[in-house]
Amino acid sequence: MTVIKAQAALAKGAALEDFSYQPEELGPNDIEIEISHCGLCHSDIHLIDDSWSRSKYPQVPGHEIVGTVGAMGSAVKHLELGQRVGVGWQRSACLECDLCLGGEENLCPRQQATCMGHHGGLADRIRIDGRFAFALPPDLDSAAAAPLLCGGVTVYAPMRRYGIGATSSVAVIGIGGLGHMAIRMLRALGAEVTAFSTSPDKKPEALAMGAHDFASSTDAREIRKHFGRFDLILSTVAARLDWTTYLQTLRANGTLCLLGIPPGMIMQFPPSLLITGQRSITGSDIGGRAIIREMLRFVTRHGVVPQIQRMPMVEANAALTRLRQNQVRYRLVLER
Repeated sequence: MTVIKAQAALAKGAALEDFSYQPEELGPNDIEIEISHCGLCHSDIHLIDDSWSRSKYPQVPGHEIVGTVGAMGSAVKHLELGQRVGVGWQRSACLECDLCLGGEENLCPRQQATCMGHHGGLADRIRIDGRFAFALPPDLDSAAAAPLLCGGVTVYAPMRRYGIGATSSVAVIGIGGLGHMAIRMLRALGAEVTAFSTSPDKKPEALAMGAHDFASSTDAREIRKHFGRFDLILSTVAARLDWTTYLQTLRANGTLCLLGIPPGMIMQFPPSLLITGQRSITGSDIGGRAIIREMLRFVTRHGVVPQIQRMPMVEANAALTRLRQNQVRYRLVLER
């Protein structure tokens, strides 16, 4: 009898405790991963706290997983036993609908999340659909790879969708777990990068990561200095901002892309700013399998890795406390 040993919140907002469970039988397309690393992010806190009113307990968090293939179903041909792989937010999809067939499995109506309704990666092993496990480039460090599998593709996908390159000017709002990866990727693409943050002390780090300019994300006077400058704005924060002023910093045909969910149910802005200049407001949801594979090749080729802090897997509660208190710069990875 197979038993997986994990760490779980047994109730809403509870500290993690040792937890064991019997996994479902390995299907033809499934694999079992022996986990070596698991990244943590604020989404894990939302799941533990049931902030989205969708959590089920016991809740085993963790969706930035790296490990080796320990077992696999009969239909798995693209991986080998012992191979190092990574898994992000998504664990499966139907692979039959128009969205899946078009390479947008992340938008599949039947897609399933790695640790929402399933037990996640704070465990010794996990079983998922092997078609959503990604072989990692040999030169990519395992701990660095973990945050890329979710946060990395979240910022990379819209860059590719909107054709960002060497002649583009892009703003990144929020220099945290997502924002710092966005700056490094944009610099590797050759774009001009402006970092917006509420923390002035992050300016030297943002510039060192590749930003060309730095400004306050809440001071309207500083924001207005960039009037008509940006092709794309990536907002990585879950904050209520002066969206009207930010829209004015977009060039014609520019796009404001939300990667974080602002509080409240409504965003207010003048429709004239969308009509005049054909500006757009949109969102982006992780990325399909092809864009994840591309992102892994891109970061390996250009040496783009997240800035991480490592902690032992057994100290997961202490790690979550640091994350809740915003003491992490910029991604936290647990390792065995």
